[in-house]
Parts: sequence; structure tokens; C-alpha cells
Amino acid sequence: MSNFSYRQCGFRFWLLSLSLLFFQLPRSKAAVPPAGGVPKEESARITAEAIQVDRAPKLDGTLDDPLWQTAKPITEFRQREPAEGDAPTEKTEVRILYSRHSVYFGIHCYDSEPSRIIATELRRDVSQDLDDHFEILIDSNHNRRGAYVFEVNPLGTQNDGLIVEEQGDSNGGDFDRGWDGVWTSEARVTPDGWTATVEIPFTTLNFTHSSEVVWGLNFKRFIRRKNEEDLWSAYRRTFGITKVSEAGELQGIKDIGSGRLFIVKPYGLARYDKQTAQNPKFPLTGGLDIKYGLSSNLVLNLTGNTDFADAEVDLQPFNLTPFKIFIPEKRQFFLENAGIFNFNLGDGDQLFFSRQIGIDPVTGQQVPINGGARLTGTFGRTELGFMDVDTRSSGPNPYGNYLVARLKESLWAGSYIGVMGIDKRSGNLQDPFNQTGGVDTRLIFFKDWFVDAHMSETRSPGNPSGASDLGATLTYRSNWLDGVFERRKTGLNFNPEVGFVQRVDSDETYGDLTFKVRPKTAGIRELQFEGFLLHAPDTHGGVSTQEWQNTFRADFNNGAYTDDDLVDVFTQRITTPFHIYKNVFISNGVYNFTRHQFTYGSGQDRRFTYNFFERFGGYYGGTLNEFRVQVNYRPTAKFSVSASETWDRFRLPVSNGNFSVVLASLQGNYSFSRFLTFSSLIQMDTSNTQAVSANLRLRYNYRPDSDLYIIYNVGTQFASIAPANPPQVRETRFAVKFTYSFFP
Repeated sequence: MSNFSYRQCGFRFWLLSLSLLFFQLPRSKAAVPPAGGVPKEESARITAEAIQVDRAPKLDGTLDDPLWQTAKPITEFRQREPAEGDAPTEKTEVRILYSRHSVYFGIHCYDSEPSRIIATELRRDVSQDLDDHFEILIDSNHNRRGAYVFEVNPLGTQNDGLIVEEQGDSNGGDFDRGWDGVWTSEARVTPDGWTATVEIPFTTLNFTHSSEVVWGLNFKRFIRRKNEEDLWSAYRRTFGITKVSEAGELQGIKDIGSGRLFIVKPYGLARYDKQTAQNPKFPLTGGLDIKYGLSSNLVLNLTGNTDFADAEVDLQPFNLTPFKIFIPEKRQFFLENAGIFNFNLGDGDQLFFSRQIGIDPVTGQQVPINGGARLTGTFGRTELGFMDVDTRSSGPNPYGNYLVARLKESLWAGSYIGVMGIDKRSGNLQDPFNQTGGVDTRLIFFKDWFVDAHMSETRSPGNPSGASDLGATLTYRSNWLDGVFERRKTGLNFNPEVGFVQRVDSDETYGDLTFKVRPKTAGIRELQFEGFLLHAPDTHGGVSTQEWQNTFRADFNNGAYTDDDLVDVFTQRITTPFHIYKNVFISNGVYNFTRHQFTYGSGQDRRFTYNFFERFGGYYGGTLNEFRVQVNYRPTAKFSVSASETWDRFRLPVSNGNFSVVLASLQGNYSFSRFLTFSSLIQMDTSNTQAVSANLRLRYNYRPDSDLYIIYNVGTQFASIAPANPPQVRETRFAVKFTYSFFP
């Protein structure tokens, strides 16, 4: 035990030393104009001015209050889609006011056909991609690396999040929705379009007292029926609103009051919980979350007896591969500022994967969290993230403690060099510790060339060799060509237990080219032709994984699309019998097979939308036909329903190899108002002997950042990420959760 303690203390001292080293690095003065004038790129940056007012304007969704007319309207929008750089087809005006404690935005989205404005979403924190909407980006630190984003639709519905290191979310959205802020919004559809009013307190931005303020600022308007995207700045097709370094500037704010962030959020929970083969439990418990702004650039989050009863349930997957399956994080404590902890290894692998904390990766069962602390933000030109989480023993899971440290030093716009260290302690006597360290960098040249590189290593009991991962990627992006070339070598014993890695013992070469053309053909926006090659033998040169593919895609002006794999050729070696279904296993060996895919999605400008997917061909010595269809119907702003079904038909040359698996789901949502919503999810999975699960949730957002939840769940809340399809532990749970945010 003494040796274990020495290793742990040594590793944590190493993390602290790295932190001190980064803080002592020379700070770049790139943001300070040199003698002789402002740099050329600074002088070209567009600016807006905020006007001070003694009182808040009327925030009823209209611009009738005379105060709005004191501000000069911002009108210089340009198209990003479909015609890059052209004038928008509809006019947009934004006015900005501020008082001592808040900033206000008055938005007027003119529309020549107001009856065709699409506004169907009343639920907060839900994607508004199927609606007309407007986004406000605020880089309050003016570091041109990250920003807050506030989104509103013509119903006044709110969505918000963060951009970190100029990255959106993992699904291609504009921002990571894990962050929730306190702000107010109202909107109205008018005879000439729609208008919205937004108030954002300085406390939400964690912006402390200042006498002279310059913010990074950008706006985006999306017109759903035209599939048109208009931006104030960063309107190049390869940029978009996530390109914070290309945002404009907001000037004129001065002599404001303190905006230090300080939120205390306790919760109370009453629950009935019955798991398979266990007696029911009736816990009555509570906990506390605290969010405090140590400075305008640093935020401390504390959590005690953390609960995730209100987190969305996972859509149950069926894993068709011998690798782990990636499932996005949905728990609020881990979602907020999650981008700071991102350390990309390539192929979707991550050095840190938060679902390894507090969720059993095989069964999907929750592991109770005693508490945790997280410090995130910037210190000069250094971006930092520290997290410490403690879990208690539960079933087969021993107690654990997880320390994560992430530091990034800014170089130039979008470029950085960073380090990460992860220290896991466990009550498992066979695996008492796991340590991970890595160095990475991103370098951007000429705005279109990207170089990403990393070195990482793990340490486990016995110090096995081959515990490293080394890789580099060169990426080029333009309007007509995207190219990626990657080299990566992963050792046999590389084992980041708090990360996500699909395969080890791999010496990978990957190349991808995508050609894009925009023909002047009615209805067609863009055609894409892609080809890639993946060659990944093991580290001794033996056959392991290989794939090459040719793909054709077409995007249409109304949002419809087709995505077709003309040919997808696989070579895969199985070294451990692969469990695919009940008592069916794919035996060891080298398999060669070819598959084909056809996908079509309907236009997104209708209340009824659908998409279907068909993939067929060889599969590990046999055949597999996959068919999926999904339909969505939004008859009113209050009600929406979606249904999906996936049918996998296997014909394998093994005992009991002819079988089918069906996955189906039915989701319904009813919004009594923007603040009271009911959602339901019914799922069926015939690969499980108990095939039906259900989740019913009523949410009442009775005041900003304060909610009452009533939840009923049968099945599994969090899905397994294991490489096979292990049996899931089912539960029946009824919970009432009450949260209340206040500002001391």
C-alpha cells in the first residue's frame, strides 16, 4: 500500500508542477497593438456600439419601447448559406442597450412572407434547427477562443451553450448545450416578420466591474424554409459562428456594476427504486451545487451528493461492431465547460471520457457520487480545467477518486499547445490505480490548414510496456475540397481507464478526400464525392482492421439530403469471440466483406419530416441487412411526436445464425407553455428478453435555473458502452426532484 500511495502522490505532484510551469510561461502580447498603429486584421474587424440606459427597456418581445430607438441598428449581415458573401434575402436589425447590471438585445427579423415563419419548439435547451431562430455570441473575455451563445426562436424559446476552442458540439451543432445560463427572452411574430427582446445579466457572463469593455460579438439568423444562414461576421462557409476569432467587436460598455457569478442550487429528491432481483428502496435525499466566479475568467463548481435523476435517458443501441460504442454525455455537472477537457486522439477516441465516472461502463448502472469540484477558465493566455470527483462503492464497483487536469497555452488564433493528466484511484485491489498523461497541440496556418498532434501514455499496476499512443493529423478545408491525412500508433497496453479508445495494438494510416461542387441546378445546393482509406494493422504488422469507402452525398436547398456509400470494403480480424446476440458468437478469424448504403432525408421545412436508411451486404462470413426509418410530426408548437424503427436481419454461417433484431422508439412531447413540458420515450429492443422500456418526465421551470421534475422510468437510464451487447440491469424508478437556485 505504501508503494501505491507514493505513486499517486508523485503523479499528482507532476500535475501540479505542470500547472505551475504553464502559469510561468511568457504571456503573448499579440492582443496589444504595436507601435505605429493597429494591426491590419484588427482595423478590418467590424464593430458595434452599445448605448447606456438608466432603466431596462420593456422586454415583451416587441420593440415598441422608445429606448430601443436610441441605439443604432446593426444591419450588415451576409449570407454564409447558400450564397457565401451575398446580401441576405431578408433584412435583419439588432439594437444593443445596457444598464448597470445587464445588456439588452432588440432583434427585428424582417420577413416578406411572415405566414411562412416556422416556430414549433417550446422546450428549453432543445435544438431549434427545425425552426427559424437567432443566435447571439458573446466573447466576454475577448480572448477570441471561446464564447457564450444565446439562441431564441419566434416563440421566445431559449437554448444556450458554450463554444470552447472554436468547436461546436459533437453532432455538428453551433455550440455545446451543456452550459445553462440565467437570462430572459420574449418574442412575437409580427406583420413584417418577427421580433425578440433578450436580457443577459452581467452575472450570467461572470463579468465583474469594468470601466471600459470590449467584447467579441457575433450574430446568426437562420431562416428555416429557405435553409438560409446569415451572419454579421465570420460568414465564410468554412467558418460559421463557431469561428470566435473572426467575430466582430462590441464597444461602448463602461461603468457597469459587479457581475460576479455566485449561484447556490440545492436539491431535494424522493424516489422509489426497484432493480432486478433486489428489494425496493425508498431513499429521501438531497444535495447541493455551487457555482462561483473567482474572477471574470475563472469559475469554480462544487457538487455534493450529486444526483442525475433528471438527465435524459439514452436511446438503447445495438452494437454491430467488436469495438466499444460511443454514447454522448448527458449529465449536467460533466456537460458544463466539457470542451475544456477535450483531448482528441483521433477516430472519435478521447483521452478523457466523463461517462467513465459514475456509470458502470458494462451494465450502465449509476455509481453514486459523493461530491466533486471543478475549476475552469483562463489565466492570461492559459486555459485551464481541474476536476476532482469522488464515488462510493456500489455493487461490483469499488469506491473511486478521479483527478483530471487540463491546460492549454494559446499560441495564435485557434492554435494551442496543451497537457493533460488523469489520476484514478480505486478500491479494487487488482487495479488500485490508473494514470494517464499526454501532450497535444493544434496549429492553424492560413486559416484553412490544421495540424493536430498528440503524445500520451498510461501507467497501470506492473508498468506494462506498449502503453503509449502517438499520432498526428493534417487537415485542409475549403469550399471545394476537404482533406485529412492521419498517422497514429497505439500500443497493446495503452489503457486510459477514464478515456475512450476503440482499439489498441494498432498502427493506423488514414486518408480522406472530399470534393464539393455547387451546380447551378434547381433544388440542389451541394454535391459531395468522398473516398477514404483506413489501414490499421497491429503494431507487429499483422492484419487487424482495414476499410476503404466511396461515398456520394447531395444536399438540397430545402434541407433534404441523400448520403450513399457506393462501396464499403472491410477487412477485420477477430481475436476474441464476438458476442452479437443471445447465444450467437462470431468466432476468431480474418473476415473480408463488402457493404453498401443508401440514405435519404426529407426536406426540413415541413411539419412532417422523415428519413430512412438501408445498408446491406456481407457481414463476418454471412450477410446483414439494416433498415431504419424515422418520422417526425409537429402539428402545433405545443405537441410533437417522433417514431423510429431499426430492423437488422442476420444470416450468419453459425449455429442459430439466422435471426432478426428490432429496435423501435416512440417519443412524444407536449408543452403546456415554455416553462411546463411533458416528454415521453417508449423503447423496444428484441435483443433483450425484457424488451420494453419507458421514460416519462414532467418538467416545471418555475423560475430561472430552478425546476420541479416528476420522473417515471422502467428499463435502463444509461446504456452500456461495452464492445459486445451485455445484458442490461433493469430498474423501475419513480422520482420527484426539486431544485432551487438563488444568488447570495
